[in-house]
Amino acid sequence: MTQTDHDDAAPASASAAQTEPASAPPAPPVAADGEWQRLPARAIPLCTIDISLSLAFVFGIAGTIVGVLTLGRYAGLASGLAGALFGAGIGMWIGFRRYRNTLWRLDDYGFAVRRGVAWQRETLVPLTRVQHLDLKHGPLQRMRRLSTLVVHTAGTRHSAVSIDHLDADDAQRLRERLGRQLDHEDDDA
Repeated sequence: MTQTDHDDAAPASASAAQTEPASAPPAPPVAADGEWQRLPARAIPLCTIDISLSLAFVFGIAGTIVGVLTLGRYAGLASGLAGALFGAGIGMWIGFRRYRNTLWRLDDYGFAVRRGVAWQRETLVPLTRVQHLDLKHGPLQRMRRLSTLVVHTAGTRHSAVSIDHLDADDAQRLRERLGRQLDHEDDDA
């Protein structure tokens, strides 16, 4: 008896489920609108390379100077190499953490970027404050199909928000969507 009650209820819930999606609005042009998005995994090397090279240089010079002053010329070169490797390792770790903690989203309020490991910073650019948009593609970014999106805003302090190493398709869709908002505002004026 319980089995037949359950079978009779199934078609009613199935028909209700079929009627609900027909009233749903169409999907927005940017996937997962309003949800925080991560940078693509192919951005990891570019997020880590700049800080790794910088720290390798600084630690290498410091290791060389300390090694030459305390141990002599040849030992100083070895300690400089060890310092450079240590600095590169720390730089890779920091860069990976920077990659994992850089998020973006586009919702009805505007474009938001969240960054930071120890000190997190979230920047929201309201759609009404967007002045113009730039897409930049460096040679390494083009090889990995990545872009930098720069959102210029109305105001003098921190008048541009940029996010490096976005997926090139996502950056293009963001530019088009934010640009459409600019066009609508110009039409309304």
